[in-house]
Amino acid sequence: MRKEKVGFFAHSTLVLQVSGQFSMETAYQKISMKGGEMMLIRKNQLGELIKMPIDGGDYQTIIICLKEDMLRQLALEEGIEANRKYTGLPNIRIPENEFLRGFFQSVLPYVRNPHENITKHLGMLKVREAVQLLLHTQPELKDFLFDFSEPHKIDLEKFMLSNFHFNVPVEKFAQLTGRSLAGFKRDFQKTFDASPRHWLQLKRLTEARHLIEHKNRKPSEIYLDLGFESLAHFSHSFKKEFGKAPTELVHQ
Repeated sequence: MRKEKVGFFAHSTLVLQVSGQFSMETAYQKISMKGGEMMLIRKNQLGELIKMPIDGGDYQTIIICLKEDMLRQLALEEGIEANRKYTGLPNIRIPENEFLRGFFQSVLPYVRNPHENITKHLGMLKVREAVQLLLHTQPELKDFLFDFSEPHKIDLEKFMLSNFHFNVPVEKFAQLTGRSLAGFKRDFQKTFDASPRHWLQLKRLTEARHLIEHKNRKPSEIYLDLGFESLAHFSHSFKKEFGKAPTELVHQ
């Protein structure tokens, strides 16, 4: 079945699409891949994900999570140091090559036997192997993988206007903008003259009204894209804010 959701990637992630189609849209990039294709996803990203079988087949991916503590340990052991802060694309297609193709074949027994005693220890060795193969095939990925610079405060207004529709906790927005929760709320109040929760609700509802009145979109088509968990919750909030149910504004 086709599945859609909002995902947060806390760690850099290597993905092999075994079958079906995977699509991801972030505030700055759209990318998709089909069976046999690989992608490296940068840490600390929000994205709208679509997972879809193709032509009656199944949907399968293999996901290798490259946690920062493991990467730091590997950098110490191997004397690896990023040359500069990474500023390139946050999501990169990895061209197919013999090494990585063989690597993913060797991972399958661990995927199929997750409860075996051998899996945890050797599984971590396989994750380290993945990093070494990425560096071997594309040395320029060193800055992508080993940039450990602390998140800096980014432009709060620009970020929130681009990402308000993602249904994630306020704590996650704080993390992604390089702030503590208290600092995020304080800076948010200064920027928007409102609390984060109130502003997010109003912004999403205002965008919904615009899409219904001016883009002829149906409420059932947009509520998920605007961060509402159910159509009933969206309709109740909309009527409370604007005095009319969203269906009353739909052009007949």
